[in-house]
Amino acid sequence: MCPDPSETTCHPSGDSTEPIHRIVVLGIGNLLWADEGFGVRCIEALQQRHEFAPHVSLIDGGTQGLYLIQHVQAADALLIFDAIDYGLPPGTLKLVRDDDVPRFMGAKKMSLHQTGFQEVLSLAQLTGRYPRHVLLVGCQPEELDDYGGSLRPVVRAAMEQALAVGVQAVANWGGQPQPRRTPLSAAEAVTFDQLALSAYEALRPAPEQACREGDERFFPQPAAPSCA
Repeated sequence: MCPDPSETTCHPSGDSTEPIHRIVVLGIGNLLWADEGFGVRCIEALQQRHEFAPHVSLIDGGTQGLYLIQHVQAADALLIFDAIDYGLPPGTLKLVRDDDVPRFMGAKKMSLHQTGFQEVLSLAQLTGRYPRHVLLVGCQPEELDDYGGSLRPVVRAAMEQALAVGVQAVANWGGQPQPRRTPLSAAEAVTFDQLALSAYEALRPAPEQACREGDERFFPQPAAPSCA
């Protein structure tokens, strides 16, 4: 593992000279739950800013769990962005590589999507179709219990470092990242226009207008705002 996540020239582990035929870049998480959306927002930003070689696929994995197995099994190199509870200060990035990734994702689960994706990776190992290179770029979240909330400032700021690490990894694998030159159409976008970060933050209601911590009429929480 790269000892310093800010070192963007860190090379993927392994000295294999076999050609990499397919690179999969995967963002997982739920963007409706504040910092849980970190992985999806990273994929969205990567696609908006960069173009890649034809053998690179950018995928919004959301919370699809086992439905992602085909993408993992088809990859020679897999880059994952996700919000991970490392027990570190919010916004801290940590990299995990190769065979350590499925074991690490099962250590501290924050949501059901991590349980499902750990199973995806384990199944890929069991079937002998685990990518030769795997890099997990994880970010310590600050807030999760905010339904309809967005990334907290410290986590959003960490995206820049995470994207730099990810772009360098894809380049090292032969994915040929370049600044985007052609406009991105709505049909190509990995996230719907309505859920893109700018639209999501502009259109979502304020907490006092829509209770985002659980409606106290159904989920009593003494500190929750009133949703009467």
